[in-house]
Amino acid sequence: MIATLATVFLFSLGMSFILTKYSIPFFYKIKLLDDPRTHKHPAILHTTPTPRSGGVPLFLAIWTAAIFFVPHSPIVFGLFLASLVAAVVGVIDDRYDLSPLLRFGINILCVIIVILFGIQIPFITYPLQGIVGQGSPIWHLFAYPYDGILHLDRALMSFHIMGITLSLTLAHIITILWVVWLMNMLNWSKGVDGQMPGTVAIAAIIIGILSLRFPYSEPHTQLAAVLSFAIAGASLGFLPFNFPPAKIYPGYSTTAMYFLLACVSFLASVKLATAILVLAVPFVDGMVTVLRRVLTGHSPVRGDKRHAHHLLMAIGLKKYQIVLIYWTISIILGIGSLFLSSTGKLFAIGMVIAIIGGGICYLLILTRKTDA
Repeated sequence: MIATLATVFLFSLGMSFILTKYSIPFFYKIKLLDDPRTHKHPAILHTTPTPRSGGVPLFLAIWTAAIFFVPHSPIVFGLFLASLVAAVVGVIDDRYDLSPLLRFGINILCVIIVILFGIQIPFITYPLQGIVGQGSPIWHLFAYPYDGILHLDRALMSFHIMGITLSLTLAHIITILWVVWLMNMLNWSKGVDGQMPGTVAIAAIIIGILSLRFPYSEPHTQLAAVLSFAIAGASLGFLPFNFPPAKIYPGYSTTAMYFLLACVSFLASVKLATAILVLAVPFVDGMVTVLRRVLTGHSPVRGDKRHAHHLLMAIGLKKYQIVLIYWTISIILGIGSLFLSSTGKLFAIGMVIAIIGGGICYLLILTRKTDA
């Protein structure tokens, strides 16, 4: 098992490094570039044309490594198909800058594809054991008969179409919300060179390690572990070319990798709390960003220059310093999450949201004269 996962990790890392190295001159040749002179986006920090579809070598490296080590099944095909759709649409966006609403709709479509192949969040561990128990509304809605988990796969409503019964469950809704949120939240967190691949690699390694708490003989455990270490390897193979100063940018095509990371976070067993903790900075930054935009009367998907990394740059931090801050927090919280109970993770998430959210709000006030 360990040898297999190490092979997956190293193979994905090597493939990503090689594919990224040779894709850079290819993207220059076909002019698949992020040119700040023509791409007028407020969050752009670079000043020279740079290849922007780093998601392509990442996607190819992940699946080239994983396909030889995961048991082939409809679920694997569903994941591949949905991530392929995300990658293709991402490349189109890297070229033509699609509407944010269209991209949002494609994100939802990708999740619906995997739901149709049987991938969803059927339950979450009951986080309030010993605090809120029998008799509470939460208990009666989800947790009976009591087995320590909240069941999400009970039908909320059913539709009868051409003799076929389709049921909408809370599991479907939460799966869509979780995956789409993670795709967009991580997309927002790639603004500083090297920031995204390092953070994703750390998250994937923590999720992969947590997957190994369950029998490796189970297909879902194998799939979650292999994909996690494939994602980690691909991210680290990409990192040398994205670390400041970046020779290539992830681009929107990287949403295919974010999509896969979101799915592996609940494939073997539900690990949403762990994913939230290890991705705490981009997670909270995304929450503050959406809330700030809505409260100021702007679209939640409207780009601006007020993300956490922009604010840290505004107070004088260098790009590499910001990257190290993100990575350090991810490592500390990720390792800590491996030793916390479900209730402990719930309280840790509350504290993290309060501390990081408060810090971002302080920076927003401190830099309020910075151009948005």
